[in-house]
Amino acid sequence: MPIQHPQMTPHGWPVRALAFAFALSTLLGADTNPPTGAALLKTDLLGVFAHPDDETGMAATVAATALGRGKTVAHVYCTRGEGGGNMVGTQFGPALGLLREIELRDALRLIGVRQVHFLDQADFAYTESLSVTLEKWGHEETLRRLVRVVRSTRPEVMVTMNPAPSPGQHGNHQAAGWLATEAFGAAADPKRFPEQIEVEGLSPWQPRKLFYGGTGGNPSMAVGVDLTAPLPDGRLPAVVAGEALSNHRSQGFGGMASSPWFRRTTNQWFTPVLSVVPITPGGTDLFAGLPVAGDTPPAWTSAALADAAPKAPPVSFRPRAAVAAYRRFVAEHGIARAAQSFTPDVPVVAGELNRLPLDLQSGVETGSWTFSVPDGWTARAAGKRAVDVSVPATASADVDLTAKVSVGAAQIPAGVRLHPVPHLRIPRAKRLQWNASDTDPAWRALPAVEIAPGKSWQGKSDGPDDLSGSFRVAHDGKTLFVEVRVRDDHVVSNIAPDDIKGHWRSDSVEICIDPAAGAEHTLGCWKAGIFPFDSAGNVRGARDADANPGPLEKHSPGTRLLSWRTADGYAVRAAIPFAEAGLGLSRKRRAGFNVLLYDGDKTNAAPGENINRTRLAWSPRPGVQGRPEDWGRVDFE
Repeated sequence: MPIQHPQMTPHGWPVRALAFAFALSTLLGADTNPPTGAALLKTDLLGVFAHPDDETGMAATVAATALGRGKTVAHVYCTRGEGGGNMVGTQFGPALGLLREIELRDALRLIGVRQVHFLDQADFAYTESLSVTLEKWGHEETLRRLVRVVRSTRPEVMVTMNPAPSPGQHGNHQAAGWLATEAFGAAADPKRFPEQIEVEGLSPWQPRKLFYGGTGGNPSMAVGVDLTAPLPDGRLPAVVAGEALSNHRSQGFGGMASSPWFRRTTNQWFTPVLSVVPITPGGTDLFAGLPVAGDTPPAWTSAALADAAPKAPPVSFRPRAAVAAYRRFVAEHGIARAAQSFTPDVPVVAGELNRLPLDLQSGVETGSWTFSVPDGWTARAAGKRAVDVSVPATASADVDLTAKVSVGAAQIPAGVRLHPVPHLRIPRAKRLQWNASDTDPAWRALPAVEIAPGKSWQGKSDGPDDLSGSFRVAHDGKTLFVEVRVRDDHVVSNIAPDDIKGHWRSDSVEICIDPAAGAEHTLGCWKAGIFPFDSAGNVRGARDADANPGPLEKHSPGTRLLSWRTADGYAVRAAIPFAEAGLGLSRKRRAGFNVLLYDGDKTNAAPGENINRTRLAWSPRPGVQGRPEDWGRVDFE
């Protein structure tokens, strides 16, 4: 019997199917004039984030805006989060990015986000460095891509992450806020990325308002979005947000729907940064005063919001590089009222004389100095542009140094917060045995450096038996030898042999080496997380958040590991070639160094489950795993 082909329209559609579709659309009352072209992309609210799940602190506001007020919301993400952990599978790298994108789309659909855009940059490692983030991404190219999204979606309001370099703030998060601030003005400037206008058919667009999440540097100006009004289905925005965010299961958000924090949320706060209309302090509506006419209205520059940066003091201690860059950024964009203030905060090495450079404004001549320092500390002027501070060998807590210097007839105050980091001399090894044993007297002869329960940088140890430790270290001119002994009353081994990554998920040790002895970021460092035992009972390790991440077998093949159980926990030994760690004694005898302990006491943990509870370190500080400036210092004998 011959095959009968359906009658086709000139465009290749089956006639019967086309007729059915037309009849169905008529029956359902389909919109015969749907938005098309530029109108299809027009957006009321655009959120700019670094990774999937970064919308967490704003999700309830988004739900209230999209579902409660019927406004169009779009989000743009710099990365797909492929550098994060995975608590539900073994996907890693680009494969994890695919998983996180699906989780994200499922989450955003529930809070009413209509568009999701990606800038397709790499989530390369955990870092607290904005500068290395923009270097890896390509600052200008990433801004170009974001400006394209802004010009395409033409948002009334933009919301983003705070770019301030606060301790513990991911460098990628800082970059998202930094780029959004730049894009606010660049999108309206026809001279920026003109090919988007001349070739791609876009037009300049001036967003009306830009907000950072949180109260920022001026809480009195913050806008508090009211989340107490139910949505049309009767649920509160925060409840919907919790259910939506539970889709980020690979990041451990599976229980977010039942989080008491969401159920207690009645407001979310936003700091006004830039605007084309006045913003009333203490407002509750991100869209107050909108809409305004025109594609490129002039930016509002009232002193109530976008004021000029305050004048720099005549004399000040030089801050960390990240803070100095942030201050220049704030001044360039005129956002001083939205900015966070930072007391200069610098690391100093315990037991040594540390020289602190000063910044002097042009033409300033300094005279006599007076100092206020704690007992045991000393300070003195070192010429006109530096101060020498002697730090006690036992110092560990931050201290504030107050200085006054005469400039002409005036006494000018200057202050700095000093963060002591520990110091250690590493002896040459003497015939160290390489076996899993406590019997070698050469190892026992090395001094043990304690990591006490109070050396926490996240969570809290309940005492020495819960989590504490010590380490010994030596070298032979070619290899660094490290032994870490951990006191842990519940040693958990829930990481499978094919899942050697994300050491923070389980009981582990991290060894950190910084050849630069105070680098701003970790890409020049050697960092490895070591599981004392995988689920098959073998010691395994992987480099993490440095320039060569991945299992040690491939990414540091000369490194050797040993582990064994002890009466009160476990021990790990590592032999790390200088060549793989970037060390070279012929050039420099000092390096940065840290040992971090990770503990989770969930003995029935599922394979790969993140049970992280407590983190200790020889040199602790929030976010220290990504900030080599705050690691201890070691000298090789």
